[in-house]
Amino acid sequence: MKKQLLICTWLFSIVLLASCAETTTVNESNNAQACDTGTVRLIADFEASRMDECINQGNNKFVITIKPENTPINSSPWYAFKVVADQPTQVKVTIQIAGKRVNRYLPKISHDMVTWRTHTHKIRGKRLEFNVDASPKVLYIAAQEVINNQYYLDWAKHLETTTQVKQSRLGESIQGRPIYKLESKGNSDEWLVVLGRLHPPEITGALALFPFVETLLADNKFAENFRKKFNVLIIPNLNPDGVAMGNWRHNANGVDLNRDWITFKQPETTQVHQYLQHLVAQGQKIKFAVDFHSTQHDVFYTMPVDYGVEDRFFVKHWLGALNQSLPSFEVIQKPGNRPNNGVSKQYFADNYKVHAITYEVGDETNRDSIKVIANNAAVTLMQTLMSGADHNKE
Repeated sequence: MKKQLLICTWLFSIVLLASCAETTTVNESNNAQACDTGTVRLIADFEASRMDECINQGNNKFVITIKPENTPINSSPWYAFKVVADQPTQVKVTIQIAGKRVNRYLPKISHDMVTWRTHTHKIRGKRLEFNVDASPKVLYIAAQEVINNQYYLDWAKHLETTTQVKQSRLGESIQGRPIYKLESKGNSDEWLVVLGRLHPPEITGALALFPFVETLLADNKFAENFRKKFNVLIIPNLNPDGVAMGNWRHNANGVDLNRDWITFKQPETTQVHQYLQHLVAQGQKIKFAVDFHSTQHDVFYTMPVDYGVEDRFFVKHWLGALNQSLPSFEVIQKPGNRPNNGVSKQYFADNYKVHAITYEVGDETNRDSIKVIANNAAVTLMQTLMSGADHNKE
């Protein structure tokens, strides 16, 4: 068994970081608190913050309860808040999840919303407990690194200044937030599609998407040749409302967007579908799609080779090459076929008869390893797409 990769590598990157049914009733959190006054304050007033209830027990002890935006829901309890004190003091924080759910994420802390680290903690049954040193300097605490909507805009603007990619508005969310697309167009009618952030707390998926895309857009001959042969469509942040609200999983309507790729009742997925249909109507072809997510461990969810998509062994060839390129990392493939489940990879297979994968990154996968794996995934994908091999033969 290979051990998880723990090495670092240079990447073209920017230094930034500033399954469920539809339901009709949404329990929106307004981040109600009883802890935002006094000499020690716990506050959730920034984009992507969440702290549904907070009780000050005295003696600098606080109990936070996190509630889902609505139910039923996949258990991915997101929390994000800040701690500030008039004088340096130690604070004890307990986080509990409403209902029978348990904590999924280990606490991360940061003073600047850029550099984060996992904080020392204890898990006592369903309660997450830890102490922090509070001071007049704001300390941010979150389930994962906070990547808000502005981060995506800054990232895209940087890419526009350093690559040939162009950003434009695809549409807007339920609450009117813009949904952006990035496009690199070459001398081709074939498209690689990259999707991200359908589920707001799945930060490690975003941490993989960034270097993956940056490698596709890199300023070198190999990547340039790839972009001449294939167009690239990137929609990195498909659920900006959920991101802003600090949702566990859903959009502002309380719907899991990765179950809506069959009914298209939500504007976010509908706009992607309509744009892809527009491309196809113009004689363009969807070649392959990658949708970035997070779960408890690294895994690639794929379509079965006998499902009826073209180049049936393409993904197997690509992920086999990725596995060979990373001697200390094991690429785990899990083929699956769920025609009525409304997930993105099934949508691409059923509508365009092509392979698509869900690229899942472990919640606690080493952050340097995420970059290395994503970089190699992009390189081997480009190599596989340009290889000229017969992908209908194993």
